[in-house]
Amino acid sequence: MKTIDPETIEAIYKAVENEPLARTFKMRLLELGYGYSKVEMPYDPESMANLYARAHGGAIFSLIDEAFETASQTAGCIAVALNVNVTYVNSPASKTMLWAKACQISSSRKIASYDIKVKDSDRQLVATCQAIAYLTGRPLPFKH
Repeated sequence: MKTIDPETIEAIYKAVENEPLARTFKMRLLELGYGYSKVEMPYDPESMANLYARAHGGAIFSLIDEAFETASQTAGCIAVALNVNVTYVNSPASKTMLWAKACQISSSRKIASYDIKVKDSDRQLVATCQAIAYLTGRPLPFKH
């Protein structure tokens, strides 16, 4: 099993704390391992509901993308999304906490694939995702 250097871990946690979208949606990075990330976000229907008073797909996608983004950076280089395929399964209950877990399922020199699941406080599956990242090989700009 591969490990992440502590400097990379610290840099990713700090980057999430300072990221405007993560702050806007009150996302928190809870766990980080090589090719793995767990992110939480409170679902607030006052700011995240769609026309039908259900969770907006964009809010759920934002949580998925944060987990994908953080998991795919753990090799210590910039990774960018090539494809993200989301299936929305259930709408979460009002005022629940949502968690997204991203797990790397394969990786080559330039391409990594991830399985991402979103669940709510009742452990109900909200969304599933298959995502592919391109590994640029360039160092993380926020890692000093």
